[in-house]
Amino acid sequence: KYRFVPWLALNLRRQRRTLRYVPESSQDKIIADEDVFETLLKTFKALFINDLSRQADILALLPEVKCQYLELLSVEQKQSEVKSCNHQGQHVFSPEEVLFNTLGFTVSRDRSSLVSAGTGVFVTRGFVPRGTVVSMYPGTVYRKHEPIFFQSLGNPFIFRCIDGVLIDGNDKGLSRSVYRSCSRRDQLGPFQMSDESWLTATLQNPLAVGQYVNNCSHEKAANVCYQEFDVPGHFPVELKQYLPNIVYSHDIESHLRCVVLVTLRDIKQGEELFSNYYTVVS
Repeated sequence: KYRFVPWLALNLRRQRRTLRYVPESSQDKIIADEDVFETLLKTFKALFINDLSRQADILALLPEVKCQYLELLSVEQKQSEVKSCNHQGQHVFSPEEVLFNTLGFTVSRDRSSLVSAGTGVFVTRGFVPRGTVVSMYPGTVYRKHEPIFFQSLGNPFIFRCIDGVLIDGNDKGLSRSVYRSCSRRDQLGPFQMSDESWLTATLQNPLAVGQYVNNCSHEKAANVCYQEFDVPGHFPVELKQYLPNIVYSHDIESHLRCVVLVTLRDIKQGEELFSNYYTVVS
């Protein structure tokens, strides 16, 4: 099985070394799912607290959760005041600054260092240790036999999971319209079940750039790899607004499939991220 179907023939012919062999589905894990969960939870909580003033409608419906976040905010403000002697209230950071303050790095899209590769993803600030979730692959999640034919035409952003689930990470055209439609369909009052901002230049979740990570080459070895992650049912409802994935079929009750990119080695500031586009499963 191959992850990126539209590029199969080209890469099997020219770059066989871009194949990554996975003997069993269970071995398609670089880090534990618990570590992925904790990283996303930590990052999303930091983003939520940073944007607490905009969360009034949500917090009004979750009084216990509101108390928890207010306590966390109070602790952060005290720490900030000690460092900067600033007593003028909460300072709002950009999502990229929140990511840096939380995980110690930022990532962003820019022109790839590979010739004719278009856009790539770079570590623009900080340092990323080996075994770290460095980005997420956004998009609409399609189960087997769900209609994706027209969205897939001329679309290089179709990601194939080991079990045949597909994620359409294209932020333009029909793919963009489908994602927005599904996202707004699933909204419950003030609770957003997904993050539409990855379709724009202004990201609410700064990790949602994984669809632009380029394939490795003979000159540029892979430094990240894809790892599938099913969002557990107990994931905090107030933090789902930062998940850059949405299911195509609303009536299917199953865990939301996400794909994260995990570092295979330490990555320094200024380095571009490269991965293998394909996984072979016996």
